[in-house]
Amino acid sequence: MTKDDLRIIFMGTPEFAVETLKALVENDYHVVAVVTQPDKPVGRHGSVLQPSAVKQYALEKGLPVLQPEKMKDPEFVEQLRSYQANLQVVVAFRMLPEVVWAMPEYGTFNVHAALLPQYRGAAPINWAVINGETQTGVTTFFLDHDIDTGRIIMQLPFDIPDDADVEYVYDGLMFLGADICLQTLERIITANGRPETVAQDDSSLFTPFPTEGRLPVAFHSSLHPAPKIFKETCEIDWSKTAKQVYDFIRGLSPYPGAWTTLIASDGKETVLKIFKTRKTGLKTTVEKGCISIEGKTLMVAAADEWLAIDELQLAGKKRMAARDFLNGMKDIESYTIK
Repeated sequence: MTKDDLRIIFMGTPEFAVETLKALVENDYHVVAVVTQPDKPVGRHGSVLQPSAVKQYALEKGLPVLQPEKMKDPEFVEQLRSYQANLQVVVAFRMLPEVVWAMPEYGTFNVHAALLPQYRGAAPINWAVINGETQTGVTTFFLDHDIDTGRIIMQLPFDIPDDADVEYVYDGLMFLGADICLQTLERIITANGRPETVAQDDSSLFTPFPTEGRLPVAFHSSLHPAPKIFKETCEIDWSKTAKQVYDFIRGLSPYPGAWTTLIASDGKETVLKIFKTRKTGLKTTVEKGCISIEGKTLMVAAADEWLAIDELQLAGKKRMAARDFLNGMKDIESYTIK
């Protein structure tokens, strides 16, 4: 088999998926069609329809674009079948029904932004940073009936520096995802459509493939999920340790942003987003959420130590440095944080 034998349908929606689609196009793979989400209403009245990042790139390259409302729609399924693809590649898309993922001769593989079986779910990048992981990665696996449980084809690791926020990891995994997709396609071609795979075992979690051709080494640890993140998920719990709060904030920065409630002495409450903090190592025995000012440094008490706040945003205001915030909040020490 050669790359000319592959007829690929690509499925994805956000910017994260564009880099992989771009890699397929620029490396002369035959992408016969692209499937993405329907255009999203934007603006005050939702009167403007915004195409996905994947759709915008696909149209620039003259690729056919399909935007089904429902993946099981018989008309869409027949349209998909008409392209006679023998392989499907999925990146940051929605769950597929069996009639779709089982359609191609060589199956459907997904590029997932974690080292499966760790961080199955919709927000693997955020949760890896929130949980203070020092390493994550990308995985390619064949889709099956359950979410993120299929047989693993490849894994590549990615280190997470202690000061990295989710944007840094997102960008790194976006490019690494494109790389692993190309390597996975090479394995599929070399194996005539049937590459070596490894079943996921929830009791023995995988480390990345250390070198090409070797299987992952198992180790025992707890399994971390990666559920979708909602507004309430992003509320800071100051009863946790400073390290846990620090990781939580960088795991949601810059988007969607961790938030807390700033309470004035008269009881008035204001939502405060926090984007960047520093660990001080300064022990505290005061109540969680207490505020202290040291010079031009704004600090908040966590369960064990003071955490320095570097960048924040008041509701209705722009993101700013904490020192600029202090200049406009002369009585800040009379406030508390919930």
